[in-house]
Amino acid sequence: MAAIVQDVIMLVGDSLTQRGWGQGGFAQLLSEVYCRKLDVINRGLGGYQTDWAIPICEQIFAKQHEQHHVPQVKLLTIWYGANDAAPAPSPQHVPIDRYKTNLSHIIQMVKSPTSAYYSPETRIILITPPPVNTKQWDKPNSPRVFETTRAYAGAVKEVGEKENVPVADVWTKIFDAAGRSEEACEKYLNDGLHLTSDGYNIVFQAIMDIVERVYPELDPTTRETHARMRTVFVPWGRGYFDAVLSNAEESEASA
Repeated sequence: MAAIVQDVIMLVGDSLTQRGWGQGGFAQLLSEVYCRKLDVINRGLGGYQTDWAIPICEQIFAKQHEQHHVPQVKLLTIWYGANDAAPAPSPQHVPIDRYKTNLSHIIQMVKSPTSAYYSPETRIILITPPPVNTKQWDKPNSPRVFETTRAYAGAVKEVGEKENVPVADVWTKIFDAAGRSEEACEKYLNDGLHLTSDGYNIVFQAIMDIVERVYPELDPTTRETHARMRTVFVPWGRGYFDAVLSNAEESEASA
């Protein structure tokens, strides 16, 4: 059993999120930069698309009456689309209009005051699917189409504008970094769909750029934020043991 000592960043998505814990993955990079400030919870589920994500979010988002008893989600990333964009009749395929509706639904689960999962302190970032490299992706039973994935990335930006949620446009950032060449995306995609550490670094930087510009209260790199985002437990050194005793006494008094 672990006591609640710090709040969290929650990552929801498909295998691109699930694999974010790998070496050089964006979950690992976030965990490092937010060490002793926010924990990172990874709820990426390989193969999932937005139809299947909604009932999962209903299980992993705390309801309002539960939120006092669990860590608060300070930042939520929503990253679906790589599987939604699979062409029909794939069971993963979600038509683009329903995909947009599903993304809005997940956002409103958190943002709407009438939602059972309303969490006004949670900041949200949408992430577009990255480009696919069909020259690498050699799975005829699970095909992907370059232009289709581009369209789904554009749909994420439409949802972001509609819902007033910032978007990490990693499709464009990776494609630009590859010189706008599908084949050159190989540096950022290890199999044509999933990301290398270079690809994940672009995702991480895109998230941190949004934090700096839109959610500066969550920026762990600024001196002003350090004053608000204190490290969990005081640093050792001068006054360390006095602070530990003071914290312990406060905890006993409030128990």
